[in-house]
Amino acid sequence: MELVSTMWNGAINGLAHGWLHATWWQVLLCTLVFTHVTIAAVTIYLHRSQAHRALDLHPAVAHFFRLWLWLSTGMVTKEWVAIHRKHHAKCETEDDPHSPQTRGIKKVLLEGAELYRAEAKNAETLSKFSHGTPDDWVERNLYTRYSWQGVGVMLLVNVFLFGAAGLTVWAVQMMWIPINAAGIINGLGHFWGYRNFEAPDASTNVSPWGVIIGGEELHNNHHTYPTSAKFSIKPYEFDIGWVYISVLVKCGLASVRKTAPKLALGTIRPVADSQTLEAIIAHRYELMAGYGRELKAACRVELARLKAEGQQHSPKWNQLHLAHRWLHRDDDRIPQAVRLQVETARAEHPVLDKLVTMREELRQLWTRTNVSAEQLVADLQAWCKKAEESGIAALQEFALRLRSAHA
Repeated sequence: MELVSTMWNGAINGLAHGWLHATWWQVLLCTLVFTHVTIAAVTIYLHRSQAHRALDLHPAVAHFFRLWLWLSTGMVTKEWVAIHRKHHAKCETEDDPHSPQTRGIKKVLLEGAELYRAEAKNAETLSKFSHGTPDDWVERNLYTRYSWQGVGVMLLVNVFLFGAAGLTVWAVQMMWIPINAAGIINGLGHFWGYRNFEAPDASTNVSPWGVIIGGEELHNNHHTYPTSAKFSIKPYEFDIGWVYISVLVKCGLASVRKTAPKLALGTIRPVADSQTLEAIIAHRYELMAGYGRELKAACRVELARLKAEGQQHSPKWNQLHLAHRWLHRDDDRIPQAVRLQVETARAEHPVLDKLVTMREELRQLWTRTNVSAEQLVADLQAWCKKAEESGIAALQEFALRLRSAHA
């Protein structure tokens, strides 16, 4: 009887405290580690490796991530990859599975996981966008066939390790991806934040320090260069996912296929040629970001002039202040509510108007598809000549920068 009582008390104690008998801070630490491994699996395996083929992973690493995602999320590689690829292909349109621009920020933030599950049932999406994802015996007969049984196994493991506290650990794990990936990245990453580049969508960098969500915070950088394995671009930006990838590369467990291109400047050519055109098109986002900085600098010069004239409270000042905030953005990204004031500021400041006009002319080098390469080179040469003869220092310097660009 005493032996039975002892065994019973031991079982009760084990259920309450778990096999590890962990303190509260140890449980918290394990929870953070578990959820961070899940984030790493999503960004490195699902996103950068599978969806965009930016890097190749050693089979052992890839399968560890597959197993961990089965246990911690129940997500199926084929479904996640297909939905994400469709998001890029149909970005900010009605066909985008989770754009806050079309569905509303509240919908994506609060119901992002539901949007994912609904799209995962779309057979056309899976058929069209899931090519190249794992289709081996384990994937077909375990990870896909029993997708949600994995999280049940994780629940049992957590209870075994931490006792009753394991229920909380499991609950946090189940909420982590729906909140951070489906909600914050798919929601805030297309609604709020800063933009390094005028990518053809509403993507933003939520934070320059990509730590909590594995580097996915740098969403505008990713949408600009979707096949880059590295998300950080600026010197002040940090992508912890890239740190992990770099460690895997050094250990021989991964190989990087592609990173964001970096514009190389060399000898200034007498005239722009086909190689110049090739370099400009390849590095158009970086170049246009630089052009945007010139626009903002020109606005600051005009604001300083108005201030010196004592007009900092005048309508002209207010209009120019709005122009400083919006002129560097693409025209379709300027809110309708401020468009008239921005256009008025352009009309009253010829230098700014010239800079914007010539930016749009330059953009035609890569947006026109019905023009021969020879004609585009001639147009580029004409643009450079016009810029150099404009009398505007920013344009003259930019034209020289273009003529020194190398692919």
